[in-house]
Amino acid sequence: MKEDLHPTWYPEAKVSCSCGNSWTVGATVPELRTDVCSECHPFFTGEQRIVDSEGQVDRFMRRLRARDEAREAEERRRAARTSPEIPLEELDLGTRQENLLTEAGFTKVGDLLDLLAEKGDEGLTDIKGVGLKALADTKRALRARGFVLPGDEPETAEEPEGAEPAAEEAQAAEAA
Repeated sequence: MKEDLHPTWYPEAKVSCSCGNSWTVGATVPELRTDVCSECHPFFTGEQRIVDSEGQVDRFMRRLRARDEAREAEERRRAARTSPEIPLEELDLGTRQENLLTEAGFTKVGDLLDLLAEKGDEGLTDIKGVGLKALADTKRALRARGFVLPGDEPETAEEPEGAEPAAEEAQAAEAA
């Protein structure tokens, strides 16, 4: 067997925790230092405290705040993008179509949305010079900006609670 192959064994090595607790164990070094022990670890003590090693918690909290701020900024941008106060020129409908809508008295996107809500597609096509292609282009531009047009919402037919479908009612009548 080789000489001096194994490290020196210290049967009474002292372990010191940052909380002040200390005990002895067998180890290959005479003194050990630790950040957390069974006297101060939240799992054993039952208390809720954060052990911050090298500012990791602060770094995480900064990233969390930055994420929240970015989300709020995105929401503000999205709200500004879908504001009914946007001038029609920002939709890039084309000079001819913009001139026709301006002559008809529409200056903002909100005016156009109100017309579509009131009269539907016919309200826009009733304007002299506005045809189906212009209607389709206008609706496409509005949807691209994130606007929800009248008629775009999916209609869900909900049955009242306790109501049976017609097929089940017929079967029940036959059985009686």
